[in-house]
Amino acid sequence: MPEVRVLRRITDELARATGEGSLGDGEATALWAAVSGMKSAEVWLKRDSEALPDVVDRFWKAVEQRKRGVPFAYVAGSVGFRTLDLKIDARALIPRPETEGLVDLVLARSSTGLVADVGTGCGCIALALAVEGQFDKVVAVERSAAAAALARENVKRVAARTPVEIREGKLLAPLVDQGERYQAIVSNPPYLTAAEYAELDPSVAQFEPWEALVSGSDGLDATRSLFAGAAAVLEPGGLLAVEIDERRADAIRLLSREYGWDVAIHADLFGRPRYALAKEA
Repeated sequence: MPEVRVLRRITDELARATGEGSLGDGEATALWAAVSGMKSAEVWLKRDSEALPDVVDRFWKAVEQRKRGVPFAYVAGSVGFRTLDLKIDARALIPRPETEGLVDLVLARSSTGLVADVGTGCGCIALALAVEGQFDKVVAVERSAAAAALARENVKRVAARTPVEIREGKLLAPLVDQGERYQAIVSNPPYLTAAEYAELDPSVAQFEPWEALVSGSDGLDATRSLFAGAAAVLEPGGLLAVEIDERRADAIRLLSREYGWDVAIHADLFGRPRYALAKEA
């Protein structure tokens, strides 16, 4: 592996290039761990071992990607989500820690029967539900063929006991007319406007998929479709659980009433309104 002084120099360079401040030695060490297939602790235990040339080459390429602002998860090629280690790349949005809270809320209220994850991206919510719940099956819907392919790779990677089926299509369309009823429909849909997208940090706006973030002129097109159509595929008393933009909690309350739902807004770990849990009124 590179000498400690080299890792520290790289860390300083990355901090300046990405504008992320002082990162300590962790950034470069984590990059080395990612390209070499080791855990960070192993990097230091094996610091005197001679590295293979191809590993060194991958490391320097990873450093250059980070200097260009490519998100760490995309450079590393993997991301943690709850108990899972998932493959991630630019085909799908990088899972956020806040989304883990949506899984907690769903599992506390529903963990058997059929469940659907609408807009699955890399498959993080669907696979967490499959691993931690007692569902008969999890259906994961994704409109992007590229993201759906990534989700299928993660289904194989995780190999959950509960079957996870990836269906391609827009929002609820792949769930309709299948003769199925769901105990819960879960979604982290796009919920920004184009103007809000333009204000995002460049590490997001320049690299993560636009279609996974933006949803119409008010940011609510996808959420509106979920409230309009979910009742048709839910079991009586079934749960609709949606991650929301913290600025739109009041709009979500109005929207839910318009479509005949009782909704409760729950806060994330930072105290911000983040999740809408709804049942038919």
